[in-house]
Amino acid sequence: MSFLKNISAALAAVIAFGGAAAAQTNWIMASGYPDDSFFTKNIRMFIEEVEAASNGALKIDLRSNGELIKLDATRRAVQAGQIQLGEIRFGVYGNESPMFTLDSLPNVASNYDAGWKLMEAQKPWFDKVFGDAGMEILTYAPWPGQGFYTSFPVTDGSQFEGVKLRIYSPATQRMGELLGFQATILPFAEVPQAFSTGLIEALFTSGQTGTDIQAWDYVKHFTYTGSMHNKNAIIVNSAALAALDPALQDAIRAAGEKATARAWELSKEATDSTRQKLVDAGMTVTDASPELQAKLAKIGEAMIEEWSASASPEELEVLKAYQASMN
Repeated sequence: MSFLKNISAALAAVIAFGGAAAAQTNWIMASGYPDDSFFTKNIRMFIEEVEAASNGALKIDLRSNGELIKLDATRRAVQAGQIQLGEIRFGVYGNESPMFTLDSLPNVASNYDAGWKLMEAQKPWFDKVFGDAGMEILTYAPWPGQGFYTSFPVTDGSQFEGVKLRIYSPATQRMGELLGFQATILPFAEVPQAFSTGLIEALFTSGQTGTDIQAWDYVKHFTYTGSMHNKNAIIVNSAALAALDPALQDAIRAAGEKATARAWELSKEATDSTRQKLVDAGMTVTDASPELQAKLAKIGEAMIEEWSASASPEELEVLKAYQASMN
């Protein structure tokens, strides 16, 4: 995106707070995804930029692939100060507030431009909620478009009835149920075992997740729908950030903004590259039929109504702001 140059310039300006490095501060960051995931690659670039900006004053130890803290426990660990930085997936917290799953509703933001506008509409709400809890969001990263991983070819979706589906949020669980699936929320790390034990028979997720777990070991078909671009975020403990030199704080925030812009581009690239990886591994990859897309669109409309009925006035204002930005 064109504003990357501006963000890079801002970052370069703030890293020159110079002088001899102070005593080194060591931070730990937890991520739930493998090292070859574009999310983790983006985080490593963020860390490199922050460490360079610190002139040796700050060292960040990234623990990826859930090796230190599982994805659904990361926010609590950052809030409690067990770690200073973490990557979260907003949809994990859907039981706390409808806002966390707005980007999980089918066809609310089914392309990257819409996903960016939705992010901008949600930012003030997220800033307040995380700020009140002692955290700050540094980076937003969108998932590639979604699809169904099945052992059978998908036509209009009528064959979904009774199939055991793994999903990742209350919103995608509701979508699965409306399609006839037996939908179960499971963490990313438990998917391979769930397939092996028969707990699940299918997935609804992105091409990225499919390659991360080597979905071709369990199913043979990926039917791409697009549907939604859920978001991850890099969060930081506010007290840990405030303890740093003000110029370094600015550098971290600038690196975070740069990582957000970069994440959008990396996600787009991953959409194409992961589809090809699935094909190369022997899977049949197809786009959803018009009949299935029409069914998803109808379900999306119903879910927006349900979402609106459960949302607070402040959350409804976010949806209205987003819808206005699309006109």
